Amino acid sequence: MRRAPGQLGISHIAAYSPQARGRSERAFGTLHDRLPKELRLAGITGLEAANQWIAQTYIAAHNAAFAVTPEQEGTAFVPDRASLAPDILRIQEERQVGNDNTVKWHGRSLQIPPTVSRAHFVRATVRVHEYPDGSLAVFHGPRWLGRYSGDGTPLQTSRAAA
Repeated sequence: MRRAPGQLGISHIAAYSPQARGRSERAFGTLHDRLPKELRLAGITGLEAANQWIAQTYIAAHNAAFAVTPEQEGTAFVPDRASLAPDILRIQEERQVGNDNTVKWHGRSLQIPPTVSRAHFVRATVRVHEYPDGSLAVFHGPRWLGRYSGDGTPLQTSRAAA
């Protein structure tokens, strides 16, 4: 939960923090106080009529009354010029390599090939990346060791393979 936002430079405000609690409690207090009164003034008593009135009338009026003008023009979104988001926004978990030089991943065994610098990775801590298409990759630090299909079949090994 914290890895990806940190790598993307996003500061997370937890829901239990004073800042987040204040925002949600103010919004809830406003709705809790005003909405029943507004429904009564509009003569609405049924759930279906209330939902329709809220969607067609109340939300626009509420936003007009409580909206805050932004300090700066434009969007707050920052472009991903280095195209790092696909690498960051994926499942990444650390695993320890077993005595058979494999990494276990959700019932599959990923055989790690030897490299020029190491014959095996037994007991080393590696990082498994799972991509949106179901394929997997194994990294040791910054070094890519291999890529696998979703069922664990090797697709490609590192260029540094022996």
